[in-house]
Amino acid sequence: MVVSSSPHMFADTSIPKIMWTVNLTLLPAVLFAVYHFGLPAFKTLLAGALSAVIFEAATQKFMKKPITVKDGSAFLCGLLLAMCLPPAVPLFIPIVGSFIAIVVAKHAFGGLGYNIFNPAHIGRAALMVSWPVLMTTWTTMQTVVDTTTSATPLNILKMQGYEALIQTFGSNSELYKALFVGFRNGSIGETSVILLALGGLFLIYKRYIDWVVPVTMIATVGILTWLFGPQGWGSGDPLFHMMAGGLIIGAFFMATDMVTTPITRKGKLIFAAGAGALTVLIRLVGGYPEGVCYSILLMNCVTPLIDRYIQPALYGRK
Repeated sequence: MVVSSSPHMFADTSIPKIMWTVNLTLLPAVLFAVYHFGLPAFKTLLAGALSAVIFEAATQKFMKKPITVKDGSAFLCGLLLAMCLPPAVPLFIPIVGSFIAIVVAKHAFGGLGYNIFNPAHIGRAALMVSWPVLMTTWTTMQTVVDTTTSATPLNILKMQGYEALIQTFGSNSELYKALFVGFRNGSIGETSVILLALGGLFLIYKRYIDWVVPVTMIATVGILTWLFGPQGWGSGDPLFHMMAGGLIIGAFFMATDMVTTPITRKGKLIFAAGAGALTVLIRLVGGYPEGVCYSILLMNCVTPLIDRYIQPALYGRK
């Protein structure tokens, strides 16, 4: 019997196929964002994705490595970064963010498969520190909707309270409808819960991501925000917090990153629960109204530690 080196199983799956599939699952949310926010959102998305591809090719050429921009990973990184930005930011914002994500957070660590942190979120975090005003300036929507303001729902909740949030949208049902469908202010790609969730469910169906991560992270946010409500124990609005902000796009498309998250299912559960808890901590106690970006980056720091202590049993052992 001849035993060759791994891999011993072959499947019709490759990095380019996975990456471009993820890009396609984001397309409905991207198209809705362009319809919802108008031409500024399209320019931001285009600048983020194309600049990421250009920076990837330039970096690999400078380092005398094979140029792999066709695999779709750089395009995905730039697209996700742009989807986490306000719709009308100056175009240098997504370009600088893509430079940081691709050159600093990805290739400085060795390229695809070696980066410690999620590159798109590193780019967003750097932009948030460098241009906080531009990154928190929310313009009014392009579509005509009665219950809209120039602030995001989480901003209204943070600055004015839950009653002001309900008054802004008219009722709880209208608030939930706006969050679910996407007719609200926020980052370009975080508004439509239904379109993002459908894309994520397709990735679960294709087994490109593990359902444990998004379900655990979203459920953790829901449970903790319900328990630690503004009026005391068990007075929170979990449905609002599960649909608000960037939780859905973060849980399905960021926290499931194959490179920066744990390998085992138990490790992924710990990772997702930690990210959800940190998101709630930042939202309810911290200075920012949203905490998905920083929660995932903080859990990226402990991914090697989780992988070290959460290991599957060796073959043949209980």
